[in-house]
Amino acid sequence: MNWIQEVEKRIKRQNRILFAKDSLYLQDLRDLLGTQNHRVLVLWALDLAEESVQAWNQKHPDELRPMRAYQVAQNWSMGKIKMREAQRKILDCHAVAKEIDSLEDQAICHAIAQACSVVHTPGHAIGYPMYDLTSLVYHYGWDKCISPIEDRKAFYIDRLFYWSRQIDQIQRPWASFL
Repeated sequence: MNWIQEVEKRIKRQNRILFAKDSLYLQDLRDLLGTQNHRVLVLWALDLAEESVQAWNQKHPDELRPMRAYQVAQNWSMGKIKMREAQRKILDCHAVAKEIDSLEDQAICHAIAQACSVVHTPGHAIGYPMYDLTSLVYHYGWDKCISPIEDRKAFYIDRLFYWSRQIDQIQRPWASFL
Protein backbone atom coordinates (compact mmCIF):
# COMPACT_ATOMS: atom_id res chain seq x y z
CA MET A 1 0.00 0.00 0.00
CA ASN A 2 1.42 3.42 -0.92
CA TRP A 3 1.17 6.51 1.26
CA ILE A 4 -1.79 7.87 -0.69
CA GLN A 5 -3.78 4.73 0.05
CA GLU A 6 -2.69 4.82 3.71
CA VAL A 7 -3.87 8.40 4.11
CA GLU A 8 -7.08 7.75 2.18
CA LYS A 9 -7.83 4.86 4.52
CA ARG A 10 -7.23 7.08 7.57
CA ILE A 11 -9.50 9.77 6.11
CA LYS A 12 -12.29 7.23 5.58
CA ARG A 13 -11.88 6.08 9.19
CA GLN A 14 -12.14 9.77 10.18
CA ASN A 15 -8.73 9.78 11.81
CA ARG A 16 -7.49 13.30 12.46
CA ILE A 17 -3.83 12.32 12.20
CA LEU A 18 -3.37 11.16 8.62
CA PHE A 19 0.19 9.81 8.88
CA ALA A 20 0.90 7.07 11.39
CA LYS A 21 4.11 6.61 13.34
CA ASP A 22 4.62 3.27 11.59
CA SER A 23 3.65 4.54 8.13
CA LEU A 24 5.64 2.90 5.36
CA TYR A 25 5.96 6.33 3.77
CA LEU A 26 7.84 7.63 6.78
CA GLN A 27 10.02 4.51 7.22
CA ASP A 28 13.10 5.95 5.52
CA LEU A 29 12.81 9.19 7.49
CA ARG A 30 12.28 7.25 10.73
CA ASP A 31 15.39 5.17 9.98
CA LEU A 32 17.41 8.30 9.22
CA LEU A 33 16.22 9.99 12.41
CA GLY A 34 17.36 6.90 14.31
CA THR A 35 20.94 7.35 13.11
CA GLN A 36 21.32 10.93 14.38
CA ASN A 37 22.55 12.09 17.75
CA HIS A 38 20.16 13.89 20.05
CA ARG A 39 21.66 17.35 19.47
CA VAL A 40 21.23 17.07 15.71
CA LEU A 41 17.61 16.06 16.20
CA VAL A 42 17.01 19.00 18.54
CA LEU A 43 18.44 21.47 16.03
CA TRP A 44 16.44 19.90 13.22
CA ALA A 45 13.18 19.83 15.17
CA LEU A 46 13.52 23.37 16.48
CA ASP A 47 14.37 24.60 12.99
CA LEU A 48 11.14 23.07 11.68
CA ALA A 49 9.17 24.29 14.69
CA GLU A 50 10.38 27.84 14.14
CA GLU A 51 9.06 27.78 10.58
CA SER A 52 5.70 26.47 11.78
CA VAL A 53 5.52 29.04 14.58
CA GLN A 54 6.15 31.84 12.08
CA ALA A 55 3.33 30.58 9.87
CA TRP A 56 1.09 30.18 12.93
CA ASN A 57 1.81 33.73 14.09
CA GLN A 58 0.85 35.12 10.69
CA LYS A 59 -2.50 33.38 10.91
CA HIS A 60 -3.12 33.70 14.67
CA PRO A 61 -1.16 36.71 15.97
CA ASP A 62 -3.05 36.78 19.27
CA GLU A 63 -2.53 33.10 20.16
CA LEU A 64 0.97 32.95 21.62
CA ARG A 65 1.10 29.49 23.17
CA PRO A 66 2.79 27.79 20.19
CA MET A 67 5.46 30.50 20.13
CA ARG A 68 5.98 30.21 23.88
CA ALA A 69 6.40 26.44 23.57
CA TYR A 70 9.07 26.99 20.94
CA GLN A 71 10.84 29.60 23.06
CA VAL A 72 10.94 27.45 26.17
CA ALA A 73 12.14 24.46 24.16
CA GLN A 74 15.04 26.59 22.91
CA ASN A 75 15.86 27.62 26.48
CA TRP A 76 15.46 24.08 27.77
CA SER A 77 17.83 22.73 25.12
CA MET A 78 20.43 25.23 26.32
CA GLY A 79 19.97 24.32 29.99
CA LYS A 80 18.46 27.67 30.90
CA ILE A 81 15.26 26.18 32.31
CA LYS A 82 14.16 22.84 33.72
CA MET A 83 11.91 20.26 32.13
CA ARG A 84 8.79 21.08 34.18
CA GLU A 85 8.66 24.67 32.95
CA ALA A 86 9.10 23.59 29.34
CA GLN A 87 6.70 20.70 29.68
CA ARG A 88 3.90 23.02 30.86
CA LYS A 89 4.31 25.32 27.83
CA ILE A 90 4.47 22.39 25.42
CA LEU A 91 1.29 20.93 26.90
CA ASP A 92 -0.30 24.38 26.56
CA CYS A 93 0.55 24.28 22.85
CA HIS A 94 -1.18 20.89 22.54
CA ALA A 95 -4.16 22.41 24.37
CA VAL A 96 -4.59 25.05 21.66
CA ALA A 97 -5.42 22.25 19.24
CA LYS A 98 -8.37 21.23 21.41
CA GLU A 99 -9.72 24.77 21.41
CA ILE A 100 -9.85 25.39 17.65
CA ASP A 101 -11.99 23.94 14.90
CA SER A 102 -9.56 23.95 11.98
CA LEU A 103 -8.07 20.49 11.46
CA GLU A 104 -5.12 22.08 9.67
CA ASP A 105 -4.39 24.39 12.59
CA GLN A 106 -4.88 21.59 15.11
CA ALA A 107 -2.24 19.57 13.29
CA ILE A 108 0.15 22.52 13.21
CA CYS A 109 -0.14 22.99 16.99
CA HIS A 110 0.58 19.33 17.57
CA ALA A 111 3.52 19.45 15.13
CA ILE A 112 5.06 22.37 17.00
CA ALA A 113 4.60 20.66 20.35
CA GLN A 114 6.09 17.41 19.06
CA ALA A 115 9.12 19.25 17.69
CA CYS A 116 9.61 21.00 21.03
CA SER A 117 9.38 17.65 22.81
CA VAL A 118 12.42 16.35 20.91
CA VAL A 119 14.48 18.15 23.55
CA HIS A 120 13.14 15.58 26.03
CA THR A 121 13.60 12.49 23.89
CA PRO A 122 14.53 11.74 20.26
CA GLY A 123 11.44 9.54 19.94
CA HIS A 124 9.31 12.64 19.45
CA ALA A 125 11.15 13.53 16.23
CA ILE A 126 8.81 11.53 13.98
CA GLY A 127 5.83 13.36 15.53
CA TYR A 128 6.60 16.59 13.73
CA PRO A 129 6.34 15.06 10.21
CA MET A 130 3.23 13.09 11.15
CA TYR A 131 1.37 16.24 12.14
CA ASP A 132 2.97 18.63 9.68
CA LEU A 133 2.17 16.39 6.71
CA THR A 134 -1.36 16.00 8.06
CA SER A 135 -1.73 19.78 8.08
CA LEU A 136 -0.68 19.88 4.43
CA VAL A 137 -3.39 17.41 3.44
CA TYR A 138 -5.96 19.60 5.20
CA HIS A 139 -4.50 22.76 3.67
CA TYR A 140 -4.29 21.62 0.04
CA GLY A 141 -7.12 19.11 0.04
CA TRP A 142 -6.88 15.45 -0.73
CA ASP A 143 -6.79 15.91 -4.49
CA LYS A 144 -3.96 18.50 -4.55
CA CYS A 145 -1.63 17.45 -1.74
CA ILE A 146 0.59 14.84 -3.40
CA SER A 147 3.35 17.13 -4.63
CA PRO A 148 3.41 19.31 -1.49
CA ILE A 149 3.62 16.19 0.71
CA GLU A 150 6.47 14.67 -1.27
CA ASP A 151 8.34 17.98 -1.45
CA ARG A 152 7.94 18.50 2.29
CA LYS A 153 9.27 15.07 3.14
CA ALA A 154 12.32 15.74 0.94
CA PHE A 155 12.74 19.03 2.82
CA TYR A 156 12.79 17.21 6.18
CA ILE A 157 15.56 14.94 4.94
CA ASP A 158 17.51 17.83 3.44
CA ARG A 159 17.33 19.79 6.73
CA LEU A 160 18.34 16.73 8.72
CA PHE A 161 21.46 16.30 6.57
CA TYR A 162 22.15 20.02 6.90
CA TRP A 163 22.08 19.91 10.70
CA SER A 164 24.08 16.70 10.74
CA ARG A 165 26.85 18.43 8.75
CA GLN A 166 26.66 21.58 10.90
CA ILE A 167 26.62 20.05 14.38
CA ASP A 168 30.38 20.35 14.95
CA GLN A 169 30.36 24.04 14.04
CA ILE A 170 27.41 25.01 16.24
CA GLN A 171 28.53 27.30 19.03
CA ARG A 172 25.73 27.34 21.58
CA PRO A 173 25.24 26.19 25.11
CA TRP A 174 23.69 22.76 25.56
CA ALA A 175 21.74 21.37 28.49
CA SER A 176 23.81 18.83 30.39
CA PHE A 177 21.51 15.95 29.37
CA LEU A 178 22.16 16.70 25.71
